[in-house]
Amino acid sequence: MRVIAKKILREFWKKHPDCEQQLKAWYQETSKAEWKNTKIIKIEYPSAIFLTGNRVVFNIKGNHYRLIVKINYDYQMVWIRFIGTHSGYDKIDATKI
Repeated sequence: MRVIAKKILREFWKKHPDCEQQLKAWYQETSKAEWKNTKIIKIEYPSAIFLTGNRVVFNIKGNHYRLIVKINYDYQMVWIRFIGTHSGYDKIDATKI
């Protein structure tokens, strides 16, 4: 998968260094992945939440942080739409971000 906007992750882990290693691992795993559908993601990330519009929510660092991405399976692209604390996630509409 081609991950768009790694800079967003980098800026976030500078402010929250406790999640740096998990975000780097997620990025590396995702960059090597070839996701064709949600079933494959669910096998690799059982706690992932699937939303409308091909959005997926990943729990980072034991659910302390949430990462929302939008996926285009045909073009093998992943856009980072949001990374934040769990309380920050509760304040947004994850289906529209």
